[in-house]
Amino acid sequence: MPGIRRAIPLYDLLNDEGIGSIERHADRILQEFGIEFRGDAEALRLFGEAGADVRGERVRFEPGLVKHIVQRSAPREFVHRARNPQRSVTIGGQHAAFAPAYGPPFVRDLEKGRRYASLDDFVNFVKLAYASPYLHYSGGTVCEPVDIPVNKRHLDMVYSHMRYSDKPFLGGIINVERARDCIEMCRILFGERTVAENCVMLGNVNVNSPLVYDGIVSQVIRTYAEAGQGVVICPFILGGAMGPVTPTASIAQAHAEAMVGVALTQLVKPGTPAIYGNFLSTMSLRSGAPTFGQPEAALAYMAVGQLARAVGVPLRCGGSFTSAKICDAQAAQESADSLLPALLSGTNFVLHAAGWLEGGLTMGYEKLILDADHLGMMTKMLGGLALDDNAFALDAYREIGHGEHFLGTRHTLANYDTVYYESRVADSNSFEQWELEGSNDAERRALRIWKQQLDEYTAPDLDPAVDEALLAFMKGRKSVMPDAWY
Repeated sequence: MPGIRRAIPLYDLLNDEGIGSIERHADRILQEFGIEFRGDAEALRLFGEAGADVRGERVRFEPGLVKHIVQRSAPREFVHRARNPQRSVTIGGQHAAFAPAYGPPFVRDLEKGRRYASLDDFVNFVKLAYASPYLHYSGGTVCEPVDIPVNKRHLDMVYSHMRYSDKPFLGGIINVERARDCIEMCRILFGERTVAENCVMLGNVNVNSPLVYDGIVSQVIRTYAEAGQGVVICPFILGGAMGPVTPTASIAQAHAEAMVGVALTQLVKPGTPAIYGNFLSTMSLRSGAPTFGQPEAALAYMAVGQLARAVGVPLRCGGSFTSAKICDAQAAQESADSLLPALLSGTNFVLHAAGWLEGGLTMGYEKLILDADHLGMMTKMLGGLALDDNAFALDAYREIGHGEHFLGTRHTLANYDTVYYESRVADSNSFEQWELEGSNDAERRALRIWKQQLDEYTAPDLDPAVDEALLAFMKGRKSVMPDAWY
């Protein structure tokens, strides 16, 4: 499925005055405190020429300046082109797309337990994302392959997305050199002209909250923007740590930080695809541990959705978040209560939609399958309610008598395959049938599914000459770098 077109209304938490109040407080943060750009003279120059007050590494903005820069050229919608054009997705407007979790150094499955991730695990997750009709992205760093040197693994990760999937993907963002490598690999895969004229890769960058863009972050933003590739600007705020403890203050801070990053993309290259991102959650004030699926974060997502729409830029929020270590009741509750507010807020790009465990430290095999099944349900919900002649089913009434059942009608048979979402994981059989089949819980059933999907996986076609060129590029880049493990 090449993305989702939303057919249900969005939820507006705040009235116009409430949204205006948050925007004014964000402007006050930008004017009174400003944002620091550390170690990036070019970013400081660009903001200075745009009318900001640049003093040393701190940049202050008059109210309305950042919004003006963004609205002047940032696209409301853009197409993220996949190497298989049928899998390209539209980001923005009424469109939504799901991507797997991003960044965990550990993986977990029922048979081998929790362990450090390897390149084999990475490839497995790319294949599993490719197999799911409800994951529109292959992903980015779906797990950290720690068996590959840290300065070279970006090459293997991007190649895996290109070789084992034909869905859209995210590239490396750790430093400028790795970002450039990923862009060059895209030029090999898609062709230089296609890359110059299209978004073929996203870079997801986190602000160094509170109120800082270090040199690496802003330089990577500029690198992607210079190449015309999409950038997701995402403040990373846990209330009470990287932002004030009160949710409203953290929302205003996140808005200020995200808007400045999106503005930078437009100063580098007007029209650059940019996504206004948000990762705002709570934390336990007793232990300092991040918490997910909480009501405060749900309210924040809904407010952030309104802020993004007021500016007119695509929105990124999370995902199926949980602090749970395994696929238990806590994981189910927190993941569901994180995902649903994001969808109701109007999120266009949902990162961490499947696989997330342990606060993002672990990518779960079974969790990916369970989450992807849930995404299928949410896809059905976002499609809305049909109101056509087939939906009202008058022919079915004409076919049966009063007091009869509808199971054998022509209308039921015609709609049999599509009318209800049928979970691949849930068990709705009788207790006796469930017991006869092994008394398996949902996690055990998910184990069977992902193993079956890997057994049945078939790679999408890739031009052998392109594959050879990618491998040659990787070999050349690796040959000039000694291995680095930290």
